[in-house]
Amino acid sequence: MWWRICPFNASGRQLSLSSVSGDTCLHLKCVFNFSNSAMERSLEQRYAIKFCMRLGKNATETFQMLQEAFKDDCISRSQSGKWHKAFKEGREEVADEPRSERPTTARTEENVDRVREVLRTDRRLSVQQIADTLHMPTFAVHGIVTEDLQMQLLDLIKNEPDFLNSVVTGDESWMFEYDSESKRQSCEWHTKSSPRPNKARMSKSRIKMMIIVFFNIRGILHCEFVPQGQTVSSAFYLSILLRRLKRRIASVRADIKYTVKLHHDNATSHTAFIITNFLARSNTPVIPHPPYSPDLAPCDFFLFPRLKREMKGKHWETVENIQHHVTTFLRGIPVEEFQGAFQAWHTRLRKCIDAEGMYFEKY
Repeated sequence: MWWRICPFNASGRQLSLSSVSGDTCLHLKCVFNFSNSAMERSLEQRYAIKFCMRLGKNATETFQMLQEAFKDDCISRSQSGKWHKAFKEGREEVADEPRSERPTTARTEENVDRVREVLRTDRRLSVQQIADTLHMPTFAVHGIVTEDLQMQLLDLIKNEPDFLNSVVTGDESWMFEYDSESKRQSCEWHTKSSPRPNKARMSKSRIKMMIIVFFNIRGILHCEFVPQGQTVSSAFYLSILLRRLKRRIASVRADIKYTVKLHHDNATSHTAFIITNFLARSNTPVIPHPPYSPDLAPCDFFLFPRLKREMKGKHWETVENIQHHVTTFLRGIPVEEFQGAFQAWHTRLRKCIDAEGMYFEKY
């Protein structure tokens, strides 16, 4: 209630309730009425943004219509763009997410015990699922799990020897019709008296295809080429890939279809609301990936370099040839190499933790 709040005078000193004048109370009441009115106008504009998005208007057109309708009360361009993107990715609610009123007291011994008990019943629960179950802030649950309970990925691997057997990792990358050889690939043996070889400057071909691959410790699970002109948006990633991947896992890896854990990097299309919402509803845990850490992603340190070494220095001429060669090569990688990659992943994670954030060159 507005009269319970102690205002401040011009010098910044807090006034007691007994010293608050009628004018001051009237001013406070006006301020709070103005705040409520501003919130109502903000919600009204969010409904308008959602309506425009449903009509197929892009973010720029939507903001222009808001400016025309609300004049000086229009929200900022960045806020308009943020809500337009959220609604486009599948959000339905126009109100802000509920916030914890006392975040500093969320990580109590009682809450640590509650999180521990929930994890004992099901270790595959995500942080968001635990937070929803216990009605706690997500950041508080994350802190309890990773710091108080110290249940990092390595601990899970140590406590559950078969943990990595149910992890599926994937990513996307470009495949070029021609990609010049690396310096190591183009090295030649010469005597000291041999003239220095001349090398022409080569560039990547404009003909290219994007491939998306998912695999686990036993080999390739799903490989798909993105159609020409199609971008890997969150909607494409969801409707084409994750659902097909789930069916593929049920078909060829039936023993892990109920325990599968997904690992991918932090690309926008991977972390969009509709993706996280789908994974939460399908009870699919996501293995956390540190940002800007390609050395900790099996696709980046194992699969794609292995594939591109095979592709470099050769002209494949057509998109069909690229697809055929890539598919054949991926199917020919022995299971032992995938097992070695997952063991290397474990080793890299261990070294990063042992280094405590310090820089090192070799794994």
